[in-house]
Amino acid sequence: MQKLCILGSTGSIGKSTLDVVRLHPKKFNVVSLSAHASVDIMLAQCLEFHPDKVVMVSEEHAKLLKIKLSDAKLNTIEVLSGTRALDIIAQEPTTDTVMAAIVGASGLLPTLAAVEAGKKVLLANKEALVTSGAIFIAAVKRSGAQLLPIDSEHNAIFQCLPLSAQQQPGYCDLPNEGVSKVLLTGSGGPFRTWQQADLDTVTPDQACAHPNWDMGRKISVDSATMMNKGLEFIEAKWLFNLEPDDIQVVLHPQSTIHSMVQYKDGSVIAQMGNPDMRTPIAHALSFPQRIESGVAAFDFFSAKSFEFEAVDFAKYPNLKLAIDACKSGQGACTALNAANEIAVDAFLCEKIKFTDIVKINETSVNKFVSEKVTSIEDVIALDRSVRVFARSLIAESEH
Repeated sequence: MQKLCILGSTGSIGKSTLDVVRLHPKKFNVVSLSAHASVDIMLAQCLEFHPDKVVMVSEEHAKLLKIKLSDAKLNTIEVLSGTRALDIIAQEPTTDTVMAAIVGASGLLPTLAAVEAGKKVLLANKEALVTSGAIFIAAVKRSGAQLLPIDSEHNAIFQCLPLSAQQQPGYCDLPNEGVSKVLLTGSGGPFRTWQQADLDTVTPDQACAHPNWDMGRKISVDSATMMNKGLEFIEAKWLFNLEPDDIQVVLHPQSTIHSMVQYKDGSVIAQMGNPDMRTPIAHALSFPQRIESGVAAFDFFSAKSFEFEAVDFAKYPNLKLAIDACKSGQGACTALNAANEIAVDAFLCEKIKFTDIVKINETSVNKFVSEKVTSIEDVIALDRSVRVFARSLIAESEH
């Protein structure tokens, strides 16, 4: 029985993970869960799965959860608080597998902690690789951790690779395996058919209304700007040891082909399925076996069509910015991620326009692109500096 820690259990990926676990009570034992402040959802998860330990990052909400667990006669569940507690449960000796599903740069350190402890790490936190790239992959190699991608696109690429490449994420040699290109698919988000001039008036609710996927608000906005695809581009570089020119983004509005791998002999292998995150989660949880995910089989006869389009970078400047950052180096990637988290939050709080997100991002990257990043301490320091700078840009725009 796999002993499972879920970092970010109350979010979209965390809930989907528990959906899969629920189908296989004899295969998985949930030993720890974490959330920032969602007490009621966490309480319900504790009532159902009885973990040994729970982390609420917010100390105030940890105290509240303790009271509710006591009222529910669940005093045996240990409640921890603070960000350091995330590292503790990620490295727990009783844990085999860690689902790294904390959104944003705040997920970096606990994910790295799991890697350094040599765990089987299910990577749903793309920012860990975006912000620390070579440092993160070096830690995987050093510890012997098993790294399995959860993003539907990277999981699709992983499934389309030979077994030898799957066993060496981060340092596989794809050209030697006959791979000529990785094709990263993206839906184009809710504004694919909009005129560029209309994007100034986009509201947060419109940006969060993804046509195919059910996601959290931050990642939904990233999908609308295609920054999400840009972050995935950077993640793919590190996961599969690729050069930026080895990766091509392809618009595929139906979101049924999740990504493809093109081989030197002309073959293209694609991974398909209904757009549901439980499929890649089930794949990674059970790899190399296959288990039920709760997702219906794809019906070819009800599928209207398969469309593919080239990316219009004028409409998606955030994607172009991310690809350029990938080529520029780690400082640019770390800066881009930090600025984007601040800009997206400002947009969701209606402090800036949708089209201002790229302006904040670009100005921040240009300022910090030459910063040297050789350690996790460098990553954290740069991330902090960029956030301060991005907030100052937003404050200026409000006056």
